[in-house]
Amino acid sequence: MDCLFCRIVKGEIPSNKVYEDEMCLAFYDIAPQTPTHILVIPKLHIASANEVNGTNSEYVAHIFEMIPEIAKKAGLSGGYRIVSNCGDDACQSVKHLHFHIMGGKKLSESMA
Repeated sequence: MDCLFCRIVKGEIPSNKVYEDEMCLAFYDIAPQTPTHILVIPKLHIASANEVNGTNSEYVAHIFEMIPEIAKKAGLSGGYRIVSNCGDDACQSVKHLHFHIMGGKKLSESMA
């Protein structure tokens, strides 16, 4: 398996880290869609939200416990959006579960 995000977790590919602990890694997106655009990934390879189950859901729960801290550290005091694309129709570009934290400006109400 040659997963881009697994390679980032292993340190084989550099990233601009925002946060890291034993279960997750957060880093700035290389193609930001908002002034602040951070990706948060589990260190365990989970391909998408479709693969979350009882044996790996603790990683997702932990990520959601850390997101407020990550957002605060990034200066997102006015709010932010959390997005996770799942599958080809949703344009999931990397088949490793990840959550986009997007903010730094007033976001559109439209998600489509």
